[in-house]
Amino acid sequence: MLDRILARDADSLSAAARLPEHSPVFEGHFPGHPLLPGVLMIECLAQAAGWLILARQGFARMPLLAKVREAKLRGMLRPGQDIAAEARLLHEGSGYAVLSGRLSGPAGLAAEAEVTLRLLPFPAEDLARLLRARAQEIGL
Repeated sequence: MLDRILARDADSLSAAARLPEHSPVFEGHFPGHPLLPGVLMIECLAQAAGWLILARQGFARMPLLAKVREAKLRGMLRPGQDIAAEARLLHEGSGYAVLSGRLSGPAGLAAEAEVTLRLLPFPAEDLARLLRARAQEIGL
């Protein structure tokens, strides 16, 4: 869901995206007043966290969402809006990484959560190769 990486250091990452004007995710959510579903807001945060971990580890292991804590949906995001996602590493070790994330839109903070990622070997080298290629496309 994230279109480009804006900045990264050892413990944090900032990314951005433009929500599509038309997408099946907006159909029925809600008729005549389309909003990005909250679960996709959390997905954006988890993706920012995942890109940070991939970069930190040199794409050695695959991060998978394992847990979401303290999620707060604070605002609404609509089709066509620019959004920004931030992830900050809190802890890494024993095959897991814990990160805090924030998602903002034009009106300010839209969501925040703490996410735990499980770090596993890639199930196939093709997947690792595809993620490396996508990372280059988005500026990681």
